Amino acid sequence: MTDQQLALEAISNAQLILEEYLQPYPKDNALILEKLVEVLERPALIVAVSRLQQQGN
Repeated sequence: MTDQQLALEAISNAQLILEEYLQPYPKDNALILEKLVEVLERPALIVAVSRLQQQGN
């Protein structure tokens, strides 16, 4: 998977999690935040974003 694909997948996953947060029914906000952190703190994603940022410079 390319760096761009990893980043897009993470963004898509994060958007789904945020949609869950925005739903009007009762929810566990701590669990939702935990899911979001899990998606955005994946080591492969952190490395991919770093490489993408270096390419942009």
